Amino acid sequence: MAEKRVYFFGEGKADGNATMKQLLGGKGANLAEMSSLGVPVPPGFTIGTNVCKEYYESGGKWPKGLEEEVKKNLAKLEKAMGKKFGDPKDPLLVSVRSGAAVSMPGMMDTVLNLGLNDDVVEGIIELTDNPRFAYDIYRRFIDMFGDVVMGCSHEYFEEAIAGVKKKAKVKLDADLTADHLKEVVDKYKTVYRKHVGDMFPQAAIDQLKKSVDAVFHSWNIPRAIRYRELNNITGLLGTAVNVQAMVFGNMGDDSGTGVCFTRNPSTGEKKFYGEFLMNAQGEDVVAGIRTPLDLSKLKKVNAKMYKELTNYMSKLEKHYKDMQDIEFTIQQGKLYILQTRNGKRTAAAAIKCAVDMVNERLIPKKEAVKRVEPNQLDQLLHPHFDEKATRKPITKGLPASPGAAVGQAVFTADEAEQWHKKGKPVILTRIETSPEDIGGMDAAEGILTARGGMTSHAAVVARGMGKCCVAGADDINIDYKAKKFTCNGTTIKQGDWLSIDGTTGEIMKGQLPTVEAKTTGDFGKFMKICDTMRKLGIRTNADTPEDAQRARDLGAEGIGLCRTEHMFFEGDRIWAVREMILAADSYADMLNELEQAESKAQQKQIEKKYAETKKQFEGSLKKLLPYQRKDFEGIYKAMKNLPVTIRLLDPPLHEFLPNDTKAQQEMAKRLGVSKNVVRDKVNQLHEFNPMLGHRGCRLAVTYPAIYRMQARAIIEAALNLKKNRINVIPEIMIPLAGEARELKFVKDEIVDEIEQVFKRRKAKVKYLIGTMIEVPRAALTADEIAEDAQFFSFGTNDLTQMTMGFSRDDAGRFLGEYVSKGIYDADPFQQLDQVGVGQLVKEAADLGRKARKGLKIGICGEHGGDPSSIDFCHDIGLDYVSCSPFRVPIARLASAQSAVKDR
Repeated sequence: MAEKRVYFFGEGKADGNATMKQLLGGKGANLAEMSSLGVPVPPGFTIGTNVCKEYYESGGKWPKGLEEEVKKNLAKLEKAMGKKFGDPKDPLLVSVRSGAAVSMPGMMDTVLNLGLNDDVVEGIIELTDNPRFAYDIYRRFIDMFGDVVMGCSHEYFEEAIAGVKKKAKVKLDADLTADHLKEVVDKYKTVYRKHVGDMFPQAAIDQLKKSVDAVFHSWNIPRAIRYRELNNITGLLGTAVNVQAMVFGNMGDDSGTGVCFTRNPSTGEKKFYGEFLMNAQGEDVVAGIRTPLDLSKLKKVNAKMYKELTNYMSKLEKHYKDMQDIEFTIQQGKLYILQTRNGKRTAAAAIKCAVDMVNERLIPKKEAVKRVEPNQLDQLLHPHFDEKATRKPITKGLPASPGAAVGQAVFTADEAEQWHKKGKPVILTRIETSPEDIGGMDAAEGILTARGGMTSHAAVVARGMGKCCVAGADDINIDYKAKKFTCNGTTIKQGDWLSIDGTTGEIMKGQLPTVEAKTTGDFGKFMKICDTMRKLGIRTNADTPEDAQRARDLGAEGIGLCRTEHMFFEGDRIWAVREMILAADSYADMLNELEQAESKAQQKQIEKKYAETKKQFEGSLKKLLPYQRKDFEGIYKAMKNLPVTIRLLDPPLHEFLPNDTKAQQEMAKRLGVSKNVVRDKVNQLHEFNPMLGHRGCRLAVTYPAIYRMQARAIIEAALNLKKNRINVIPEIMIPLAGEARELKFVKDEIVDEIEQVFKRRKAKVKYLIGTMIEVPRAALTADEIAEDAQFFSFGTNDLTQMTMGFSRDDAGRFLGEYVSKGIYDADPFQQLDQVGVGQLVKEAADLGRKARKGLKIGICGEHGGDPSSIDFCHDIGLDYVSCSPFRVPIARLASAQSAVKDR
């Protein structure tokens, strides 16, 4: 039996259901489900996503047998509606819409009013006695079919209707009479013939075939590909095609159309939310052509329809157990639900919905954890405007997506992307956005539109991206050619600074100061739910007390990586570091000669010979010691009672020296040496590949005193806080070890220094000494490494670099091609390569734990904040992940989702 390709729905029954999203797409699966539930859905049929795959595999041709299946289901649709497709006397009109398994709002193509031609439009006039309605839907169909299916730009049709409106002396499309619209139809057919090179097609079946082709083709148009890239949507067969009987909201004042949500998609408040227009088609609402009315006003316009609609809204949310995004049409007093889907929402709304639905006993806690995308939480952790700042709004629009954004005004999506690449923050300013603007919207700090409502394209996409957006700012008059807009006497040119508030809708000229967001209320409740589910510990990467405190406030359970080298650049301490570097070679020579000395007399001679060198090198370290000790005390205080992993000095010494001549001269003057000495030292320390050079524990093999100083500062700081009854758990991490004997040598030096501190202070603290696994050899010999390491922390940035042979500083120039061409699923520096690098991590963890029972293991690279990498860490049984402070909540949620997945 041939594979089924077309699935019918309507009249209270359906061939599919909500579980069939992979085959029917989200829209088709939900239409089938609603039909079975008895919701008033216009009947139709869905061509499966498997056909889209076949379509591309056959070079853009329909697979054998599809046309017969389509005609068979079209006949069923005709019977259900009591109308004939293409029949002038009682015509059936249909919509043709896309619908992938994952919602991609506005990214693929739609055609409405299909089946109209010159004869059919006359038949509709006879049937409805409403010529204005008939010509209105015909001109809309020609425009949409020409633009979407045949590539004749919408702008050409806009120019034609603008000419008719000018001649008629009206501003709005709704003000045009039937005769005006008949003239528009004629002009549209002329536009079509001119730009397509053919007459507008009159055969309804040809229109249908071409429109289905166009929807399949839209699966791989640039904006759809870009959307999938931005949202990490992979593994789908393609888009389904939904052919559905048309119902009309523009048949008079008893007709209308709208978009509604069962809860507020911006805040999550349990309150019906949406917009509608009477005597309009759906595109009028979402495209911002007319400013829609708030849903609550439908109660006054038509109380019966409002009650019926809200009853279905409640029924659908209860059935799907999630906030629903619903499209509806009222045709001459009869309600139709055109589609429902889980509504796109802001992070704040997602969290509130999840927490409230648990409290309402609509969903269990494990389901609540799955309702929020980890990366969505970024939306809650970004700045908002300082309340103390003076606001002078030039106008106010609709608060379409919350948050604050400051940037320079640009007027095209392309310019937004170009300016963003140059590091300039921008506000994308448009009359209205369209799906083609997706790249610029992603690049912008915020989005501002002159038209559109709370469910317009700009609003929906911005909320999904977590971008601040102000829509429908009617007072703004944009001049694209002049690259400026005017508003209430104020002119904003391209490059001028704007501040927009997506929470209030206010628009300000200039740059308003921002303050960091605070996470309280539902966020805290949601995070507690996550914490009850997860198994992984969550630490942070923090080098300052401020970062440590911020991370702790966000739920960090300790520090997994404190980079000590960053501290060396602060204030005057860099001069002590540079002084030490100038003496380093001679100091190393002294150590080597002392090792080889055969008597105490020889040792004294050597010490005398290098007295000045020793004084300079060790004196520099003495200057650095109190700085380091104070640094650690501050971090310990912030992390009271929590573990702190401190990585000893990692970068090569040349990174602390200036490269330009002027700075080298300043260094020479400051340290009292000739500029040639400085220049020679810079040249001497130059390495062809410094990431594989004299750095990390290799420095400590040559200069043990550096790590000794750091170890002393770490322990003395812990002892100082212990006096004040602040418990500290220092974990000293030795970086870049690749050989067990190398690690042992460095560890022995550190332990000796610590024992001296304990003896001198007559007090002790508990501490651990471990290593960072970032060299592949260390991973492969982890059982040997574990003999001298009490913990492992995988430095996955360098481990990725060394395993895959990429320079992380340079690979960004070409890794994008590897992803776009399907060689890699993702950039391996952003998402852990689980097959290669991940295998090393797993093997090292297994080897280490076999050699040392209770070995603590975590990761501290950038991957520690990536949800898919966190899932891998959970699967292989690591103890914790460590990430930047603002990604701590993301890691908490991602690890909870991994645990829920196991259950």
